[in-house]
Amino acid sequence: MIRIIKPEGFGNIQLEDVPIPEINNRQILVRTHTTLISRGSELFRRYIMEEAIPPSMMGYSLTGVVEKVGEDVTEYQVGQRVMVVAPHAEYAVGDVDAESGRVVPLADEISFEEGTFLPLSTSSVAWSDSSGIQKGDTVVILGQGLVGSLMMQVLRGYQPARIITVDALPLRCQLSKELGADVTINAAEENPIEAVRRLTDGNGADLVIDCVGGHAGVKSFEQAQDMTRRKGIIQLIALYQQAPLPLHSSKIMSKRLVAGILIDEPRAQTALRASEKICAGEIQAARMITHRFPYTQAKEAFDLLWNSPGETLGVLLTWQ
Repeated sequence: MIRIIKPEGFGNIQLEDVPIPEINNRQILVRTHTTLISRGSELFRRYIMEEAIPPSMMGYSLTGVVEKVGEDVTEYQVGQRVMVVAPHAEYAVGDVDAESGRVVPLADEISFEEGTFLPLSTSSVAWSDSSGIQKGDTVVILGQGLVGSLMMQVLRGYQPARIITVDALPLRCQLSKELGADVTINAAEENPIEAVRRLTDGNGADLVIDCVGGHAGVKSFEQAQDMTRRKGIIQLIALYQQAPLPLHSSKIMSKRLVAGILIDEPRAQTALRASEKICAGEIQAARMITHRFPYTQAKEAFDLLWNSPGETLGVLLTWQ
């Protein structure tokens, strides 16, 4: 089978031919249909690194069809459509665990393409549950990449009074508005701190969620502290900033900081809720897709994400 690897060297995305993996009695073998490239983790924790990256880290959003099941597997059948948390490759091995959420059946209403958004959608539901959001809150979401966009869509179900999104790329601002943001601020055109304060009568937002990964996340985390009202909440989701984040005692005083996911619900149960949101149209995954590449052009797909972030959101690799 063919899989995507990143040997030593910045941006050194290659294809490698390796044997189809064997499975044990509690695993399934899946023939891949589509995979999603996660710009945040796959660029800032894989693509830009000079060192070689283990192939097992190259991707985690895969959909396909079960081709073989272990002798003790009763939960899945050959021919079934599934999502698997697995690297970009022609075949994936899924560990069948009732609570892990690493293998999720695809509902009939969810396409292979939409299904690749399930891992990030599942995390978005868990992040939202952990955020402390209250009905009637004014929420600011910094960053409208995949994670920021999914958070905005999921949080609509918590009945906030208003969701304000911030990004510096016109395409993302446009998509954010189309997908449900009440107000979108283009940070390249106006100061987002001043804009949020103007929109909140000088008080700041009840909840500010930082989804800006990579180098720009250092600045956004500082901005989040200036946008949050007294006794408000800052939630940090973004990773891979490559530098310490500034935490000012004078700015954080009388505010709460939440980092990531705090709920204890089994991930498989959260994945089911995320799946239901895609089926119901609360998460509009299909509208987030901007590009499709055959897996043979994986290098071009990764390069596009790195070199032209203003042109991309959901970038898929097709394997069939």
